Amino acid sequence: MSQATLMDGTGLARRIVEETAQQAADLTARTGVTPCLATVLVGEDPASVTYVRMKQNRSRKAGIVSRHVSLPAATTTAELIGTLTELSADPTVHGILLQHPMGHHIDERAAFEAIAPEKDVDGVTLASFSAMSFGLPGFSSCTPGGIMRLLDAYDVDPAGKRAVVVGRSAILGRPVGMLLLGRDATVTYCHSRTPAADLSSAVREADIVVAAVGRPRLVRGEDIKPGAVVVDAGYNAGNVGDVDFDGARERASLITPVPGGVGPMTIATLLSQTVEAAVRQTGA
Repeated sequence: MSQATLMDGTGLARRIVEETAQQAADLTARTGVTPCLATVLVGEDPASVTYVRMKQNRSRKAGIVSRHVSLPAATTTAELIGTLTELSADPTVHGILLQHPMGHHIDERAAFEAIAPEKDVDGVTLASFSAMSFGLPGFSSCTPGGIMRLLDAYDVDPAGKRAVVVGRSAILGRPVGMLLLGRDATVTYCHSRTPAADLSSAVREADIVVAAVGRPRLVRGEDIKPGAVVVDAGYNAGNVGDVDFDGARERASLITPVPGGVGPMTIATLLSQTVEAAVRQTGA
């Protein structure tokens, strides 16, 4: 078997952002409203600061106004909820992104739930997860949503396929499994507590593998079913994903690189959903 084709998330994300910029321009021309994404950051974690700055820069390229709220590390849960409630009530703000992780003293779930569902463009609220799980209007978590767009771009139809999701986080593993289930895949979840032999057994049967557990090269290349589609959403030190890339590429039909696969799709999906939120809220 020849080496797997790389799924180019960078190129697809660029096209999505270009389309999003055109949609934003069209909305402004029709209504005078410019889509606005508010980012909220608690503390000054260097990685989070860099990530938020990157999102702000990408927002501008997509014709989206970026409003940043920086809060001190000592901010309480109640204070953070107050800020998010104000942004939710502000008609000039169409999407809200609360950067995480936050300090251990903050009730993260309570903070997320302060975001109005119609402005939850990062797909982190219980309302968004429920809507996504039942196929109702709402916003998907951005990385899972980006993964589904990537699969669609490469004509991967999950219907009738066996999909294995390695990971169960609230913003990645669990929601991507629900999205695949909604597209008629048969979904198996594995995670950090799954015995190695059981993980290998599940992966060997999978037509689609989504790795999102945060452990470098946990998914062995030799376990990949010949012709399977491999989506590596992990990112570890040294630009290493959760899949043994070299081994998996010898067996898979399609595989995402790390970096350049899933990562760019996450931000592109965030921007696309922000403009979609603005369109819904203006009724345009």
